[in-house]
Amino acid sequence: QVQLVESGGGLVQPGGSLRLSCAASGSIFSMGWYRQAPGKQRELVAGITSGGTTNYADSVKGRFTISRDNAKNTVFLQMNSLKPEDTAVYYCYGRFRYASSPAYWGQGTQVTVSS
Repeated sequence: QVQLVESGGGLVQPGGSLRLSCAASGSIFSMGWYRQAPGKQRELVAGITSGGTTNYADSVKGRFTISRDNAKNTVFLQMNSLKPEDTAVYYCYGRFRYASSPAYWGQGTQVTVSS
């Protein structure tokens, strides 16, 4: 069982930046972030494999950057040029190789973009 512990959420003004971190208790192939806004389905934001392959939702391309420290089993999400529509609970996930869906989830961290 791998545990995921997130940090870094908060309140920021439009155009601002936040950095999320997620530390895993063990090694896992793919890590990243989903988010869920009130009344909406959970959606994939960004993911990164242990080899460094990344993928992003179209809505965050060019604004968000995902990175990973394999030695520390930690993934980071640098979020720039934040918009009110980025407001959501962000969930870190861990997925096994060849699996179609995450096996592990973090507890979630709130990101609120508001003036």
